[in-house]
Amino acid sequence: MRRRLNAPPIAVVLILSAVLLAATPAPPVPPVARKIPKVTQIHGNTLVDDYFWLREKENPEVLAYLRAEAAYADAAMASTKPLQETLYREMVGRIREDDTDVPYREGKYFYYTRTEEGKQYPLYCRKKGSVKGREEVMLDLNALAAGLPYFDVDAVEVSPDGRLLAFTTDTTGFRQFVLNVKDLRTGKVAQNIAQRVTSVVWANYNRTLFYVQEDEVTKRSWRCYRVRLGGAKQDLLYEEPDALYSLWLERPLDGSHIQLNIASKDTTEVRLLPADHPEGAFRTLLPRRDGREYFVTSANGLFYIRTNDHGVNFRLVTAPVATPGPEHWTEVIPHRPEVMLEAMYCFKDFFVVEERKDGVPSLRVFPKKGAPRTIDFPEPSFILSPENNHEFESRAFRFSYESLVTPHSLYDFDVRTGKRTLLKREEVLGGYDPKQYVAERLWAPAPDGVKVPISIVYKREPAPAGPRPMVLQGYGSYGIPEEPYFSSSRLSLIDRGFVYGLAHVRGGGDLGKAWHDQGKMMAKRNTFTDFIACAEYLVREGITAPDRLVITGGSAGGLLMGAVVNLRPDLFKAVVAQVPFVDVINTMLDDSLPLTVEEYLEWGNPHEPAAYAYMKGYSPYDNLEAKAYPAMLVESSLNDSQVMYWEPAKYVAKLRALKTDANPLLFKIRLDPGGHGGASGRYDQLKDKAFDYAFILTQAGTP
Repeated sequence: MRRRLNAPPIAVVLILSAVLLAATPAPPVPPVARKIPKVTQIHGNTLVDDYFWLREKENPEVLAYLRAEAAYADAAMASTKPLQETLYREMVGRIREDDTDVPYREGKYFYYTRTEEGKQYPLYCRKKGSVKGREEVMLDLNALAAGLPYFDVDAVEVSPDGRLLAFTTDTTGFRQFVLNVKDLRTGKVAQNIAQRVTSVVWANYNRTLFYVQEDEVTKRSWRCYRVRLGGAKQDLLYEEPDALYSLWLERPLDGSHIQLNIASKDTTEVRLLPADHPEGAFRTLLPRRDGREYFVTSANGLFYIRTNDHGVNFRLVTAPVATPGPEHWTEVIPHRPEVMLEAMYCFKDFFVVEERKDGVPSLRVFPKKGAPRTIDFPEPSFILSPENNHEFESRAFRFSYESLVTPHSLYDFDVRTGKRTLLKREEVLGGYDPKQYVAERLWAPAPDGVKVPISIVYKREPAPAGPRPMVLQGYGSYGIPEEPYFSSSRLSLIDRGFVYGLAHVRGGGDLGKAWHDQGKMMAKRNTFTDFIACAEYLVREGITAPDRLVITGGSAGGLLMGAVVNLRPDLFKAVVAQVPFVDVINTMLDDSLPLTVEEYLEWGNPHEPAAYAYMKGYSPYDNLEAKAYPAMLVESSLNDSQVMYWEPAKYVAKLRALKTDANPLLFKIRLDPGGHGGASGRYDQLKDKAFDYAFILTQAGTP
């Protein structure tokens, strides 16, 4: 049983409160957490965790300590309040507050979202028959969120006949989404149909829904249900017993079937049910086999299957729906060691694949007749992805494009002619001119000789007299690329002389599946040494300097931040670690926590001696030492379900007790409802970003 502490709030909290309320300003006093050693014996090793007690979320002393940390962060940043306000106004001033997305067609309606000036959340709308028709507001998130400090919508799914809207909502930040269904004819909402819903799909029969539910404790998506609206009965169709696997639902664009995807980090299985016959049972397409991944969609009587059976970067095959076994496969795109086949999308008269080579994405369009066409752009790094393609019989393919200097841009691609039509580009108010900015792709040599890409952006003029202040961002986990997205908010740093960079380190998917494999499990250290190599390269090239370099990363990127500052604290001026996964050993030893067991295939299982020894060698919390560290801003939310608040809380408490420098160490924790991404409202998010930028500017720049 976890120890309950019944003592009143620690004295330092009272002292801090007195300091903060004093009429005469004085330097704020950082809170000090008590040490209550918890000893764990494992693999002949003794682990002592002095701050394990901070996990006790309902303990008044824990909450008092967290409030003290939040108050200390605010007090330490009080002098930057005018700067924060300036930054916030700049950021808001660049966005069109009342804006409307480009409508897309689905059935008889054109759907879109729009925002209104001064309101935190978008409105989901549609028009029947034409974009010039009468607007129907399906969901006004501002009305739904009225009086709530946090509000989020995940699934938004209209029934095939357009009459019903299934949507899921979370009001805590803990990603516990509730399923609701709105009758779009009457406005009546059937609330709380199911709890902890992670995906939703309609059957072609418009009164039947399929949904996946997560486990209440571990938050693993593990059960699939069928519900008939208007009735009390909900059928459990499938429960996944293996804790390494989770579920999600899809329905392909041709509407032929409901697809239940079952996946671990390295193995998949797909089960199918005809969407016209929702009362049936799922059948398995290919049974799971360790290490085999495959992903499926369908069109014109064929399954299109992306599979890694011939290599880690996947190939594409087709198979008849009636006889989908491997003996009936026809190869369409072979496996290529230099090209990652990331996804495919099928329409009646063409299909599209997403590919990535040397970290640069492209889209290839394969019409029924004629040669394939490639969609790409000339910039050194960019994001290219399908967007809002909902019509199986469409003659155009819609995609979005953006880069570090080009705002989000929406295009239609005419499959017959190959013509691209720009539908809309994100407007950046205030006279933004992309020609005033430079984006480059650089390559840093890692210790083992591998070249690691870095994407950077900076303002062309004025030319710097020496090394510039810089922010270097990293992630490097789960095979997720560090995408070079556009940010109008980021201009508040770049226009003040900063370089902004993205380190595409191993562990991400930036250069294909092998890039991921070389930065996970027993090769995880490559992620950290790659990032250090990128920073050293940028310093060596005179682009920045250690006293001007700020690094940032969130979640698994926060793990990266903690690991590299342990290894090279001298290389960085400051760190912004957002919801950082820093307590690797303790978290991965606790299989009752969300995500833990599922992620054994990403990090390793510390119950195994070799994996434990390797993980303990880099776990940020376990490797803190009595030495000087950079200035640090650590951020979290009390209700974060992906990285529990106590990981950064423990990290800050231990670091505060050990560090020998006088640099700021701030723990900004959101105690009101907030999630893994912080605040939910768009204006609140900009206020949080203004706080971060004020910290960065005061540490490494010129406000």
